[in-house]
Amino acid sequence: MKAVITAGAYIDGEFAAAAGTRVKALAQVRGVTMLQRIIESLRAVGVDRLAVVGGEEVRNACAKLVECLVDETPSGGENLLRALRAWPPDDDVLLYATSDLPYVTADAVGAFASRVPAGTLAVAVTEFADFERRFPSGPPVGITLAGERVVNGGLFSLPDGSTERIAAIATRFFDARKQPWRMAGLVSPMILLRFLLGRLSISDLEAMALRVLEVPACAIRNCAPELAFDVDTAAEYRYACANA
Repeated sequence: MKAVITAGAYIDGEFAAAAGTRVKALAQVRGVTMLQRIIESLRAVGVDRLAVVGGEEVRNACAKLVECLVDETPSGGENLLRALRAWPPDDDVLLYATSDLPYVTADAVGAFASRVPAGTLAVAVTEFADFERRFPSGPPVGITLAGERVVNGGLFSLPDGSTERIAAIATRFFDARKQPWRMAGLVSPMILLRFLLGRLSISDLEAMALRVLEVPACAIRNCAPELAFDVDTAAEYRYACANA
């Protein structure tokens, strides 16, 4: 099984001061860096070809732990493309993981991977109620789709042969990733209208991905909340450090 981790994000200000590093992936949570935690989780589920996209500090931290190191660039979109192309096409799926999941576990990764249908592009999705129970009083997260609130995870499964199709649109969606209305508008005015009216559903997004990428796509529902808690702010980092 092959996988890739993106670890090129940098932090500053209060977040960097609390973490003791400018490299987000190398911030420690309960004595372990977030990068090490995702590496160990992927290894535990059988990943034997593991690539990491990052800079010099990341390379120094994991050079002996992975099979492939990919140099980062200043562009997050370009780093995404490099991650998608870290391994040549073969008959295996590609697990794509972010490096800012302080609660990720091998059980959570394995449960997700085991539920992905063959030949399908998949993303981990957690129900908001499950997330709230697991992380009470945590930072606000989630997106509401057709009246249903969910939290997307930081783990994806890409079927063989799909990476170049995804790469063709990846940078546009990466730039809009924090603004769902922009992502919807990239597809079509109708999708944007459905989103603004609160009528865009998960099934609509799955159908949209199939039309755009010509690859079956699905959200793997009811995934472990541990796959959906990522660290983008100092507040989220403090919460992760203080709450096991």
